[in-house]
Amino acid sequence: MSNAILESGAAMADRAPRHGVEELSMQQALNLALDEVLAENPKTLVFGEDCGRLGGVFRITDGLQAKYGTGRVFDTPLAESGILGMSAGLAMAGFHPIPEVQFDGFAYPAINQIVCQIARMNYRSRGTMPMPVTLRVPSFGGIRAPEHHGESLEALFAHVPGLKVVSPSNPHEAYHLLKYAATRPDPVIFMEPKSRYWQKGEVTFDSADPAGSAAGGPPTGAKVMREGRHVTLIAWGAMVARCLQVAGLAAEDGIDVEVLDLRWLKPIDAAALAASVRKTRRAVVVHEAPLTSGLGAEVAQLITQSCFDTLKAPVERITGFDVPYPSGDLEDEYIPNIDRILFGIQRVLEYRRG
Repeated sequence: MSNAILESGAAMADRAPRHGVEELSMQQALNLALDEVLAENPKTLVFGEDCGRLGGVFRITDGLQAKYGTGRVFDTPLAESGILGMSAGLAMAGFHPIPEVQFDGFAYPAINQIVCQIARMNYRSRGTMPMPVTLRVPSFGGIRAPEHHGESLEALFAHVPGLKVVSPSNPHEAYHLLKYAATRPDPVIFMEPKSRYWQKGEVTFDSADPAGSAAGGPPTGAKVMREGRHVTLIAWGAMVARCLQVAGLAAEDGIDVEVLDLRWLKPIDAAALAASVRKTRRAVVVHEAPLTSGLGAEVAQLITQSCFDTLKAPVERITGFDVPYPSGDLEDEYIPNIDRILFGIQRVLEYRRG
């Protein structure tokens, strides 16, 4: 395999930096990011179930095998444990694997490889064996898929020492966050909101914003998507767009809502949380995962720890329910909707002590 990988370097062409703004779907933005990462680093490999010839079930890897060859972009058997076990071995051999688990519910068979090998190898080797594995996981719900095709596993992954977890909310974030994650020496779980794959948005390539951060520089923290004064909505992935919808509706009633895209779920940007909530003095966390032990509890704890003296109300959580992630049309009842989020805002605005 190594000869084929190195020979495929001939397929790489010099790239001029992209400038300006393009309107892309998230699928196109992710495809472009992978294309550029493959071109920039001959040690990068992209693989997974149907990722080669088909280009992935969501076409995220479309055209990449034809461009870079079967040695660098290839299909794997339907065996997630094998995909992640191979990823660990390739990383140990000096490659930067970018595997894909086809749906988040398919990640469970690979938990041993993710938790016991990929997450721990750098610790086990006393820092001599980094694990530059960027695991792409089409995640969350919103497409009314069958069982096991929609999950919210961020709390599970975030609980594992050694893993970093990130989830983009729009095409701009998807492009810049994936390019950044793919250069890290640490394992990154890249949770892609599959319901947003086909939503288009502007992607900025200007050097003034090289990595998708509002202030420039690496996209390593949370990002304020809308400024507000009365309450902060905190979300990630597909729920950011929904919170922006809610903020627009709330503004019609004179409620000024700030929307904070967490982006990185591990590590969490505690400073950005504190800055936003100290300004608005109220917070509502929104996520698709079940309520109990969801990541919203960790976010609420961080807010309470840093903003206890300024909070006007307890932190509210609007989440999925404590049931297995439902299939088909039942998703509509499970995923936080506009009315539930508006109700959460109402609760924190109307809260009175005593």
